[in-house]
Amino acid sequence: MLLAVDIGNTNISFGIFKGDKLLKRLALPASGYNLKKLRAKLAGFKITDVVICSVVPKLTRLLAQGLRRFTGRRPYIIGKDFAVPIKNLYRCPGEVGQDRLINAYAAILLYGAPVIAIDFGTAVTFDVISRKKEYLGGLILPGLNLSLDALNKYTALLPRIKLNRPDEFIGRDTRVSMLSGIVYGFAALADDLSARIKNKIGRNALVIGTGGDIKLILDYCRVFDIIEPDLTLKGINLVYQKKVSS
Repeated sequence: MLLAVDIGNTNISFGIFKGDKLLKRLALPASGYNLKKLRAKLAGFKITDVVICSVVPKLTRLLAQGLRRFTGRRPYIIGKDFAVPIKNLYRCPGEVGQDRLINAYAAILLYGAPVIAIDFGTAVTFDVISRKKEYLGGLILPGLNLSLDALNKYTALLPRIKLNRPDEFIGRDTRVSMLSGIVYGFAALADDLSARIKNKIGRNALVIGTGGDIKLILDYCRVFDIIEPDLTLKGINLVYQKKVSS
């Protein structure tokens, strides 16, 4: 069984795979994650390999050491031990986050190309893949929670609020006005940017939605063809399967 690990800035996601099948998924906060709690949740699964995809180098080292202790396996690191097998047309290929390449690779294998993968996480990322299955690049924006935090931090009167669904479109109090602006604003942004990208790569391009906030935002967007919350975990497994079979 493979333990796939996706280390993000906000959460760490874990997926246990047997072949192509995702048997179990769980998540822990990236700040102050509890290795003992993780071990208890993984009890009963015989982990034979561990693969980590990370955008947080410090956490990568700490978690890799901990996972090695209780699985007995040295974790593989995407980008170090495994390369994502996709043609990367970024001007400086090494600048692309491994999670973005993983999402692009998974989108191609699962749904074909051309395709746009939109990840609503700590940041919102658009990853664009051509009909030739080339990684063209994309866009990076602050995520929904990050945007709400910025409104509170950099203004004198706007409060800190929890991300949620707005009660109405035209807010009649500050809280709802903020939520409506963020949720409807990012939904409109996703729709418009996807249309602009399609004009460049093909109107038949599929749009895949993923990330921790995708379930909240999808009801406000028109653009998504497929919602795949586990796109990154599945991509990690696909890269692993490709590596061990080659």
